[in-house]
Amino acid sequence: MKERRRNVISAYSSGTGGAGIIGALPYAGLTSAGLSPRKTLLVMTIIPALMFISFSIVIKKPRQFYQKEYIVKYSEDTSSLLKESEDADDKIKGRLTLKEKLLLLKPLMKYMIPLCLVYIAEYFINQGLYELLYFNHIWLSEKEQYRWYQVDYQLGVFISRSSVNVFKINKLWTLPVLQCVNVAILTAQVFLRFIPNIWIIFALVLFEGLLGGAAFVNTFYKISEDIEAEFKEFSLAAATIADSVGISIAGAISIPAHNHIRSLNLKM
Repeated sequence: MKERRRNVISAYSSGTGGAGIIGALPYAGLTSAGLSPRKTLLVMTIIPALMFISFSIVIKKPRQFYQKEYIVKYSEDTSSLLKESEDADDKIKGRLTLKEKLLLLKPLMKYMIPLCLVYIAEYFINQGLYELLYFNHIWLSEKEQYRWYQVDYQLGVFISRSSVNVFKINKLWTLPVLQCVNVAILTAQVFLRFIPNIWIIFALVLFEGLLGGAAFVNTFYKISEDIEAEFKEFSLAAATIADSVGISIAGAISIPAHNHIRSLNLKM
């Protein structure tokens, strides 16, 4: 059961990581090959078209998924979380009250806060610093450097989000600490320009993506391991708030920070 749970978390996380690289790589590749951004985006409209076909035709639709009889049969056939409880009927009928949900959030903070902090640092780099980390007079233009940083980052995310079956991280707090070190190094690079080669920046950006993806997959895996069966579904859903809040905070910080740094660079 533990291995199956890990496989489910890994597959879900890997899929979300794959979406990033599948989006970023064709855009960077096509624009670097000479296609304009407008034409590239028009070419890439095939992706939502394929998503529509997959949803409408390819994917098998569940049959009355929310009916009790189907859920019980599903849980018996697949050893889902309902099978872990002593009384599946009670768990199906049970609904958490608002007070119970708020009480359940408290023990989730040890998972959610590190994830949120990782995403604040990560998206501060993505939204506030990438555009400022350019090198003059190399084989990539300033705009191309930004695009390939995104590809590099998404590659790191994909690798680490697919890694929980191979490498598991229990000390989640190490991830925001390391990501903040990345912020410090790359912010210093914006002002001091002490890193001489873009490949070193690519390595740091890849590491940034690895940390972000690792925080995501290991947080949800730890929740799936540690939280009682009847509260897993709510806990996993609630934890997704952490990365969204982190991204929002990062956006609020990085936009004025980016503009301020730009104004300083103009004066230099």
